[in-house]
Amino acid sequence: MNGFIEYCTRISPLSSEAIQDLNSCFQKKSFKKDVYLLKRRGICRNLYFIDQGMIKLFFVDEEKEFIMRFFPNGMLCTSFQSFINQHPSKYMLQALEPTQVTYISREDLELLCQKYHCVETFYRKLSTMVIMNMMGRVSEMLEEDATKRYNNFVAEQPKVMQRISLGDVASYLGITQVSLSRIRAKK
Repeated sequence: MNGFIEYCTRISPLSSEAIQDLNSCFQKKSFKKDVYLLKRRGICRNLYFIDQGMIKLFFVDEEKEFIMRFFPNGMLCTSFQSFINQHPSKYMLQALEPTQVTYISREDLELLCQKYHCVETFYRKLSTMVIMNMMGRVSEMLEEDATKRYNNFVAEQPKVMQRISLGDVASYLGITQVSLSRIRAKK
């Protein structure tokens, strides 16, 4: 069983027929470091599973980068709002390392949702997870100070922390690199 299917079945059980059809829809692609999977105002047409590598979801406002999420290997990623609505995205997806993905198009996923209730259930549960994660992220940014956000990030994502630049850590935390250096110096 491939990683994409394993991830899906951890969220919601899938029938063997649905797994077979999902497998037939999957495509694979590799991206070099710094290559964009989605550029600003692009429409996100794919749901990606990261087989190897790491991707960041971010936007730029007035020359300042705001990182919303890091997606290391073993995770699904997309610009969810654009993927669902098929509207241009304000977010971008960029490979932070050489990255290999398995992906399915929105069109194929929608067809499988119509054909299999179990795939539709997976997609609903995935959507709920995305909403809950984003609500948690917004709450964290609004309610916690930078030191608490840093400590949470280090505790919750130690392997990601080791693979990204300090500039990206600062951008994710919503602080400057100078502020990040001060927080790290207190440890």
